Amino acid sequence: MGFATWVAMSDARWDAHPHAGLLAAARRVVRAAARLHPVHVEGVENIPSGAAILVGNHGLLGWETPFFVERISAELGRMPIGLADKWFFRVPGIRDLLVRIGGAYCSVKNGYEALRRGELVVCYPGGAREVMKSEKDKYRCLWDRSVGFVRLALMAGVPIVPFAAAGVDDTFDVLGRLHGTGKLLMNDSKYDLPLVWGWGPLPRPVPFWFRIGHAIHLPSGVRSTNVAAVLELHRWLWTHTQEMVDDLVARWRAVNGRSMPALRWRTA
Repeated sequence: MGFATWVAMSDARWDAHPHAGLLAAARRVVRAAARLHPVHVEGVENIPSGAAILVGNHGLLGWETPFFVERISAELGRMPIGLADKWFFRVPGIRDLLVRIGGAYCSVKNGYEALRRGELVVCYPGGAREVMKSEKDKYRCLWDRSVGFVRLALMAGVPIVPFAAAGVDDTFDVLGRLHGTGKLLMNDSKYDLPLVWGWGPLPRPVPFWFRIGHAIHLPSGVRSTNVAAVLELHRWLWTHTQEMVDDLVARWRAVNGRSMPALRWRTA
């Protein structure tokens, strides 16, 4: 029996309920860690003052997310709400902490309610597929199965703001996958944990760059139930964001070079 089969879920219970004290402590930790991962963000001015959905590429293991959210919060003076993968909400303790630092169980209901409140919502359409990616999928937007963010934007009548991240897949090399861990933890092989190596088991201290694109207002009058229109919008947004990622990664590598390859175990 997988761990996922005996932990009950509730959208409403696992909506974001930020706690000021915990947020302040988390910010201090992230700012201290930013000495190892200097953060550069461009295009913050493109984020609307009202409700919007930020969508972009997820880094390996999601290591970059606290740095991105902290910088956006510091620049705008508003705390984004992050729609987090269901995996986090299967783990007692982690899920309780997550909702108190601005995370919410990734569902249409929670996303829609946050947007109705005028919140800025961060969504990674690649989800666990990008967090647990293979070496060959680094800096690939693995969005082929994820159209929910388009439907959510149409339902709420809010713009989508694409962003790109670079340096975030250079923290580790992916040596393989720990097969069976996904079935054990979540009853789904897509959650098989990657076997990674950076500075030993620690991430390489590389800078994180983020570029935020212009807000994209979807056509009015398109219903979220119009499958053909949703798929067409999804394909365009997916392609546009991938182009942003490719451009930013090329610029990052021109300045920082490629990460040093990890040491690999050798057998006699």
